[in-house]
Amino acid sequence: MKQQELFNEVKEIFTSYLIKNKQRKTAERYTILEEIYKRNDHFDAEGLFIELKKKKINVSRATVYNTLELLQECSLIRKHQFGNNTNLARFEKSFGSRQHDHLICIECNKVMEFCDPRIHQISTRMGELLNYNIENHSLILYGHCRGCESMPQKGSVNNSPRKKKLHAV
Repeated sequence: MKQQELFNEVKEIFTSYLIKNKQRKTAERYTILEEIYKRNDHFDAEGLFIELKKKKINVSRATVYNTLELLQECSLIRKHQFGNNTNLARFEKSFGSRQHDHLICIECNKVMEFCDPRIHQISTRMGELLNYNIENHSLILYGHCRGCESMPQKGSVNNSPRKKKLHAV
């Protein structure tokens, strides 16, 4: 699906949601939606607000935060609380994107996405075994990216590469 077609479809979904919930259909809300659907990354609300300001788009911080909430309610974006910093919510577009999981670097907070069909198979099988209708899943793996893996540890006496840590759950 081409980007313009995708945007037209999410715009229709958003418009229907706004009408159904008696919310105003404002140019600012649609601009925020469009900016999000141009992206292919994870973002936070404050960063999005700053980017909009840099592009000379006149929108308030409150409008950004409120619009993100609306977009979440109508399932056009997903909210994540990655890593130790659970105060910082990160978002990503969700309509038209395939199910995927995340790798998070615990040093630099880099987020990588990956997809492995075996995870979906496990999810489906667990739903069958435990009599659940699995609608979606989330898998987040934490570690050190290659860049951080090769950096010396903070406060380390020697400059040897960081040793890999394994944590049992």
